[in-house]
Amino acid sequence: MTKDDLRKKYKAKRKKISAKQLDQFSLDIANQCLKLDMWNKRLYHTFLSIKRHQEIDTGHLLHVLQGKDKDVVISKTESDLQMAHYLLTDATPIAINNYGIPEPQGGISIEAKNIDVVFIPLLAYDGQGNRVGYGKGYYDVFLSQCQKDVIKVGLSFFPPEEQIEAQEHDQKLNYCITPTDIYEFEN
Repeated sequence: MTKDDLRKKYKAKRKKISAKQLDQFSLDIANQCLKLDMWNKRLYHTFLSIKRHQEIDTGHLLHVLQGKDKDVVISKTESDLQMAHYLLTDATPIAINNYGIPEPQGGISIEAKNIDVVFIPLLAYDGQGNRVGYGKGYYDVFLSQCQKDVIKVGLSFFPPEEQIEAQEHDQKLNYCITPTDIYEFEN
């Protein structure tokens, strides 16, 4: 199946998830994250959910991170597939962009190379840690700017696909977390 076919398939699967299920699955994913051996790090990057795409509600994950007194980083998309990264504080102004993505409008700038853990949005993934996102390439560029040992954690409602055709620039996951399972990948 091509990446475009997988995008269509998983967008359709997400649409079938009720609001109640989405909230429960998102809470379960946040709780599964607690089982990972990564809580001795300092800077944790997460995405803010696009509600119209029925993405995992990362609000539950934010509560976990804040409860563990971790520094949280969020991003704003810019031109040429670049993302600017900002520390999330009570004073961070957030607005919804034209694509429905909640983004910081400024704040304390953080360089990608300083981020320790990245929670990654995706549509599909396979048993080797390959992922399918929305197809623009922002996360592949961002992850290539991070340190080599950054921990890359995908979040998904669904189990893995058998195989996804990867390209040279694709960044593999270290883990993918679902409501019921933790998948670990060798990179």
